[in-house]
Amino acid sequence: MELVLWIVLPLAGLLLGWLLRWLYARFQLSATEQRAERLKRDAVKEAEALKKELILETKDELLNERNEQEKAFREERLELQRFEKRLLQKEENLDQKLAGVERQQGAFAEREREIERREKVVAEQEVTAKNELERISGLTADDARRQLIETLENDARKEAQSLVNKIEQEATVTADRRGREILVSTIQRMASEVNAEVTVASVALPNDEMKGRIIGREGRNIRTLETLTGVDIIIDDTPEAVVVSCFDPVRKEIARRSLERLITDGRIHPTRIEEVVQKITQEVSQSIYDEGEKVLFELGLHQMKPEGVRGIGRLQYRTSYGQNVLQHSKEVAILAGMLAAELGADPTIARRGGLLHDVGKGIESDGDTNHVELGVELVKRIDEDDRVVNCLAAHHGDVPHSCIESVIVQIADALSASRPGARRETLDNYIKRLENLEKIAEDFSGVEKAYAIQAGRELRIMVNHEQVSDDGAKEIAKEIARRIETQLRYPGRIKVTMIRETRIVEYAR
Repeated sequence: MELVLWIVLPLAGLLLGWLLRWLYARFQLSATEQRAERLKRDAVKEAEALKKELILETKDELLNERNEQEKAFREERLELQRFEKRLLQKEENLDQKLAGVERQQGAFAEREREIERREKVVAEQEVTAKNELERISGLTADDARRQLIETLENDARKEAQSLVNKIEQEATVTADRRGREILVSTIQRMASEVNAEVTVASVALPNDEMKGRIIGREGRNIRTLETLTGVDIIIDDTPEAVVVSCFDPVRKEIARRSLERLITDGRIHPTRIEEVVQKITQEVSQSIYDEGEKVLFELGLHQMKPEGVRGIGRLQYRTSYGQNVLQHSKEVAILAGMLAAELGADPTIARRGGLLHDVGKGIESDGDTNHVELGVELVKRIDEDDRVVNCLAAHHGDVPHSCIESVIVQIADALSASRPGARRETLDNYIKRLENLEKIAEDFSGVEKAYAIQAGRELRIMVNHEQVSDDGAKEIAKEIARRIETQLRYPGRIKVTMIRETRIVEYAR
């Protein structure tokens, strides 16, 4: 029995606990449902209140918008009324002015009729007076006019002839003397050295062993230097010296400086040679600009564009009949400025024209344009004065002179060129022959560079390996040699060397 009680009592306790928990859960569920229902009713009431409030706000906004539109319409209506009023007022003013103009036209018409009547009376009086004069003098009006004109013409011719004779006599007496005085005074005030340009330059060596390093293994160093600079490097028995030969002074200068830099540095190999030649080329380009600025400063000329300054600087590496073109241009500028000051012309225009008159000789061109046309194109690009342009265009007589400064520049050019020892004809012909050699090669498609070396005995040509094959290079070389034979006259024979090189560069990083 006790065992049954120990079993039943725990079960009864568990059942009672479960029942109580179920009743508590039902109570909480009921309370939650009631609270949810209250929240629902409150939400519905709040939504209805919000709806009413939104409707009221919308009505207020619509009412305000309608009021604003009506106000805008009223303002536009008032503006239109004011505009209409101004138009009516202007129309009334125009009507009044039109009436005044019509009154003035009537007065003018009346005055015009009165003038016509007076002119008719005057014309009748003139005819009467003319007839009376003809009756008294016994001559018609045409005869009297003709006699008066003949008398005046004869008197004018006599006075003009007398004045011309007087001017001619004075000019004959003073012109030659004055011209000699001006030219002699100008030339005496101009002191200039004559520099003879040569086609070779000597480079001193620290010792004869350096010759071997310059030549390099199998001659690769000297070949690289000659190829990059376009010159001919002569290494002979002359102790501690090598000779750089080239007709182009710019290339000669680049090669000379490069060789001196390599000798000083001591590292002589193809890669270093390329670096030095590239750097020296940049330095020479900068020195060209600096030299142009220096010349402009010496002559007191300013406000010239960089392209013009470089054009002037390039002239230091150009010669004409053996005369340095930059020195010649400076001399012409100084002479022209002095002559212009003596003759009452513009010295600044004369100096600019004299300095720039041969600037075209420093411009590289592949066409047939002469140095005058190249120079005229340059000075037009740098916005020089029209008188300066005429100084360039007319200094060889290609076009007429349009100003006195142009004539002065031509005279100064002739003075500078005609001085004893200023020019040498043979050097100019030599340079022209070498230029013609290079031009024949450069006319062929695929040719990148051409250099006349060995004093014109060899023409070295570099072609584009992508455009020209090996067989094509042989044909081009034969055709160039044939053209040289038919178009040029030269002593001995000329060697045509064609170079076709494929260079591939990669970098390991």
